[in-house]
Amino acid sequence: MNSVAAPGLTGSGEQKHSSAQTRFNRQELAQILAVYGRKVAAGEWRDYAIDMGRDTAVFSIFRKTSECPLLRIEKNPKLARKQGAYSVIAATGLILKRGHDLRRVLDVLERRVAVVR
Repeated sequence: MNSVAAPGLTGSGEQKHSSAQTRFNRQELAQILAVYGRKVAAGEWRDYAIDMGRDTAVFSIFRKTSECPLLRIEKNPKLARKQGAYSVIAATGLILKRGHDLRRVLDVLERRVAVVR
């Protein structure tokens, strides 16, 4: 009898790491976690999640663990030559900032929003 393994699985049942998967590198994560740490210390954010897919890597930020994400920081290499690989997206889907340099894109999270009355 022939044994056929599922695609992407080795004989031991572990998944092979696909080189096509989009990921944040160490420097990118350090920049994101520096901003995240300051916001946690200020009491604004509480939790995060990282999702790495074929086309995008997403760092989601939560105010509470059980809520929908407040913000998403996305890396999409397919947009690197166009609008920039990095973007910060609000919960409503509004793109707050997009660009080629992650540090400059993350600056939108550092600014204080003034409430106009």
